[in-house]
Amino acid sequence: MESFEQKLSAGVAGAMVLARSVFEVLARDTADPGGGVTRASYGEGEQHAHRLLAQAARELDLEVKSDAGGNLYMTLPGRDRTAPAWFVGSHLDSVPKGGNYDGAAGVIAGLVAISALQRSAIKLPRDITVMGVRAEETGSWFSGAHGGHLGSRMALGLIRADEFDNAIRVDTGRSLGEHMKECGFDPDGVRGKPPYIDPRRVKGYFELHIEQGPVLEHRGLAVGVVTSIRGNSRLRNARCLGAYNHGGATPQELRQDAVIATAQLISEVDRKWSEVDAAGRDLVFTFGKLSTDPKVHSLSKVPGEVSFSLDLRSGEPEVLAMMREFVPAKADEIAAGRNVRFELGAFSVSEPTVLDKELRRDLHAGCKALGLPTIDMASGGGHDAQDFVKAGVPAAMIFVRNAHGSHVKEESMTMEDFEAGTRLLAWQLARDES
Repeated sequence: MESFEQKLSAGVAGAMVLARSVFEVLARDTADPGGGVTRASYGEGEQHAHRLLAQAARELDLEVKSDAGGNLYMTLPGRDRTAPAWFVGSHLDSVPKGGNYDGAAGVIAGLVAISALQRSAIKLPRDITVMGVRAEETGSWFSGAHGGHLGSRMALGLIRADEFDNAIRVDTGRSLGEHMKECGFDPDGVRGKPPYIDPRRVKGYFELHIEQGPVLEHRGLAVGVVTSIRGNSRLRNARCLGAYNHGGATPQELRQDAVIATAQLISEVDRKWSEVDAAGRDLVFTFGKLSTDPKVHSLSKVPGEVSFSLDLRSGEPEVLAMMREFVPAKADEIAAGRNVRFELGAFSVSEPTVLDKELRRDLHAGCKALGLPTIDMASGGGHDAQDFVKAGVPAAMIFVRNAHGSHVKEESMTMEDFEAGTRLLAWQLARDES
């Protein structure tokens, strides 16, 4: 007799024609002449993606609605319409000249999972709403004073009233509110109004997303279970100050070499990372900017100044707090030994978002039932899931292998891996009988 998992997997396999079709049309219709796709937040590309997904949902006989901010809701009714609903979603905008899967895969997976449930004649006790979120890629499209993730924060009542005027589209110079109106939406229907999504009416939120790094590719795994969305502690404009001097005439022991001192600090942070990693804790770091002054430096001059940045990321608040103590202390130690001075400035801090332990446990159970090897892993980038957590909604994420990075046209998620991730999502939704 066919098992529950076999029945559901067959349903997902049968629904994959929907996924392939939508991905193909999205890639064709939002292609950028410079390569990749461009679906600007509150622009025509994002508008087209929302129209396409809404039409696909109607063909599945789902209830289709939008809120005043333009977020899309596609709902399969459950037996009890009053029970808190499952939400599945992600965003439909992209970075300029980006990949076709970042964001869109999560929305399409939700529709494929629903189609699989319909094919398998599984009727659930509660509604399932697939959400196409607006304006997640705000770092690429909006400057000014805003808190990012504009669409999900509008839906959840987390957006500030001033952001509609202060968030400015970088390519047009016009405000978020102006672009919303141009797309047919109503900033005044969001500003100061109760949130469209009542967190008390949501049982949980799931987001399937391509991995934005190489971990799953390196491990040879199709899917991963996300433990947390990394927070960060950043030194944006740090400096090491020594003294310029003649490179041939100044003995090494008498130099105040800012480059060597900074290199020593980098080495010490790398050594500390090794300790943290060996202890099984989560930490990545990037000295993303590192430069001497081109107006002063030369081949034969002892460098007296280095400018640098440091981006520390972890899914564990305790690790970030420890590193915020370690770096200044180690800089002071190096400064005393090399007769230089570090001006680090204050850390800017964004705390990690820890995803729901019970939902993560369920996803691992699903991987076992479906025969999908998996690992726990942190997300280095931000996602709409973190806004659901901030609003008090339990949330979990599934990562799907992606060979060539994210935010680039070379994104490379295979349909086989997407199907594996969608089977896991459908299993999680279908097992709900409580």
